[in-house]
Amino acid sequence: MAAESSEKWILNVTAQTPTNIAVIKYWGKRDEDLILPINDSISVTLDPNHLCTTTSVAVSPAFTQDRMWLNGKEVSLSGGRYQNCLRELRSRASDFEDEKKGIKITKKNWEKLHVHVVSYNNFPTAAGLASSAAGLACLVFSLAKLMNVKEDHSKLSAIARQGSGSACRSLYGGFVKWIMGKEENGSDSIAVQLADEKHWDDLVIIIAVVSSRQKETSSTSGMRDSVETSPLIKHRAKEVVPKRIIEMEEVIRKRDFPAFARLTCADSNQFHAVCLDTLPPIFYMNDTSHRIISCVEKWNRHEGSPQVAYTFDAGPNAVLISHNRKAATLLLQRLLFYFPPKSDTDLNSYVIGDKTILKDAGIQEMKDVEALAPPPETKENPTQRHPGDVSYFICTRPGRGPVVLTDESQSLINPETGLPK
Repeated sequence: MAAESSEKWILNVTAQTPTNIAVIKYWGKRDEDLILPINDSISVTLDPNHLCTTTSVAVSPAFTQDRMWLNGKEVSLSGGRYQNCLRELRSRASDFEDEKKGIKITKKNWEKLHVHVVSYNNFPTAAGLASSAAGLACLVFSLAKLMNVKEDHSKLSAIARQGSGSACRSLYGGFVKWIMGKEENGSDSIAVQLADEKHWDDLVIIIAVVSSRQKETSSTSGMRDSVETSPLIKHRAKEVVPKRIIEMEEVIRKRDFPAFARLTCADSNQFHAVCLDTLPPIFYMNDTSHRIISCVEKWNRHEGSPQVAYTFDAGPNAVLISHNRKAATLLLQRLLFYFPPKSDTDLNSYVIGDKTILKDAGIQEMKDVEALAPPPETKENPTQRHPGDVSYFICTRPGRGPVVLTDESQSLINPETGLPK
């Protein structure tokens, strides 16, 4: 049964892809269309059990157009970035045959067949948690599996990059480097894995979701404005980042947490300094973001060596990386003390992800938080508490790269209709 001769069948694939957080930031493009960056970047992939995109893709001769649904709403696939990814994948598709189902698709058929895409993020979209990175990486990964694309992850990363720059880094677990490349066509601007998620598995990550609202300035327009108007971004890309990349690769290899924290915090701060150096200035962080930085800096100084690194992407949410589980429990105690939930918020919905850290911190319910004594570093300079300033916390860790979900029940697409379940 050739692809042209029947309209009955639907072929689908479901995949799950993690998000990532850059510890050496990508900010600024040298080519807007191909999404080629002005500097290398390094990220840590987050555990997809806690932060991921799940995407189901389907193909059928019965589909009359390419369609996509994101978090329950239909969105247009006509944008240049989606079209770039679809075009690149269709051009690399291979023959496919499933004798049991009587499906045969030739390379030529893929050019004519339409796809349906259903995607779901288990975290806020467009709030500075790299949702587009996970989403575009998952789109490319799942379509590559559906279309029998034979390229390796590094080649796929160059396709994902054309959808969303940081998406290329979500095709690997652990620590990942996005090489800016020198070629004009972007062929050498790819992601490579520096170390897998098991290499430094002491690390524990707590994300303070300060606001899950959509940000005022998108990353795309913010980068464009920075490249056009900020003198600091030129100095950063040419002088600062190349040295930091070399240093960070070595730090990750050695698992040197004090140096990792110093570099991560410094690079986050400089990225936001570039945003302030832009005309008009861009404000991704807010007062709560600044209070979280102050809390971490005071504690690190009090301990005499860094316990926690902080980093902020293009949004107000804090990603806090603790050097081990003990530091993570002490961090969570501090965060819950300074930023308790509103009185009617249940602790179970306020701390999500890996809840075992709550147990390690000796916190079972809200009254345990209220009983916490002020941390010792605040004795001389007591800090005000700010109930309700944080929406919720996500406890997670470094995680694996994308996987195909083989259980049909996990598909987001109805196999009979090709529409969202």
